[in-house]
Amino acid sequence: MAHWRLWMAAVGLTVVAAAKVAAEPAPMAAHVALPSSPVPIRLLLTFDDGPSAREGDNPTVQILDSLARNAIQPGIKAIFFVQTGAVNGGATPRGRALMRRMQDEGHVLGFHTATPGHTSHTRLGDGVLEASLSEGLATHVELSGRQPALVRPPHWAYDARTFAAYQRHGLNVVMTDLSANDGKIPWPNASLRRRSHFEHQMRELRRRVADLPLVDGVRPVVVTFHDANPFTGDHIDEYLQILLDGAAKAGLTLAERPFYDAAPAIEAAAQARALTDPSVQVRIPGFWTSLLAWLLPEPPLE
Repeated sequence: MAHWRLWMAAVGLTVVAAAKVAAEPAPMAAHVALPSSPVPIRLLLTFDDGPSAREGDNPTVQILDSLARNAIQPGIKAIFFVQTGAVNGGATPRGRALMRRMQDEGHVLGFHTATPGHTSHTRLGDGVLEASLSEGLATHVELSGRQPALVRPPHWAYDARTFAAYQRHGLNVVMTDLSANDGKIPWPNASLRRRSHFEHQMRELRRRVADLPLVDGVRPVVVTFHDANPFTGDHIDEYLQILLDGAAKAGLTLAERPFYDAAPAIEAAAQARALTDPSVQVRIPGFWTSLLAWLLPEPPLE
């Protein structure tokens, strides 16, 4: 009987102790941090090779109209890296008028080239390059009242020599994270894989997005189109939606206003993304970029 009482007492003490432990809240683990919200990305649209002087359905006009009045985010602003000397674009009266329109509507004008064609600056001799930069920048000042601070080299090609020339003229090089792969090509200028193409690039971006600089609470992601491409002009609204869908599918968080919509914020973001080391060669996504650089070599110009 004594053993039975001892056993019952032990069980009772155990039950009481267990009840006490269950009744007391567990202490908070101070070393366990709740997961923080991911830093959102914001899409910085850029357009190369324009403006187009095409009659009828002008792709540059279509793009400007869409950026202003699209259903996703009316009032989107972009950087237009223009060709001021293009005989079928920036050097024409219509081209000049479109560059003024870009400026008047709050977009940022960047320098692409002032050559009559699309010659890589790395293939220009020192004298030709210097004259081209000086002439092109003077045209910018004439059209917009200010000198551009941003340059995108033709064919994405730069080296230490051209980089130094840009720096002497106050130009910082801006490359890209995403590309529509819509550069001017004779045929075809359609893109049957435009959605899967951007989805693939967004997945690749997801791997390195944390390495992008933080500017005003977001990570600027540079996207490149070509406003001289009629297909791009016809499908720019669709491209805007594809970008949003691709980011969501890749698990990337977008800013509340996913596209940049003010020139000062664009300029700050672009400067944060500008290259500082000419020895760093940025890989540009897209098949045509690599193929055309291989197929269309240009002789150096003295």
